[in-house]
Amino acid sequence: MAYADLTGLTARIGEATLIELTDRADPPLGVVDTTVIDAALADTDALIDGYLAVRYALPLSASQALVVTLAESITIYKLYTISAPERVVDDYRDAIKALEKIAEGKVQLNAAGIKPASSGGSGVQSCDRAPEMTRENMGSYI
Repeated sequence: MAYADLTGLTARIGEATLIELTDRADPPLGVVDTTVIDAALADTDALIDGYLAVRYALPLSASQALVVTLAESITIYKLYTISAPERVVDDYRDAIKALEKIAEGKVQLNAAGIKPASSGGSGVQSCDRAPEMTRENMGSYI
């Protein structure tokens, strides 16, 4: 499942910028190269799935607005081949931090998740009788 798409990227940064970032033909064709977009989207999906697989069953059951926003930020960053503007780099870093928080469980998605298995070590343990006082269990007190 693709988290972002060409329509969302166009709405976010505009068609002219997408043409500038993806039209790598010589001479330039003046159109968005969907092959370049598709490759960046696939890389982004793989990265996001790597973080989400720790906590959620993939593919996600429903579109998540937060994940779409993160995917757009990451994809835009990946489209820059030389150096991205500071704002794009900041958005990318923020997206990665958000994915780390999702993987740690500090940020929750509205999706079917995988609950971590309990180690069985938690809970209260009690004993209903006092231990018998013997030379062996009293050690040096006797």
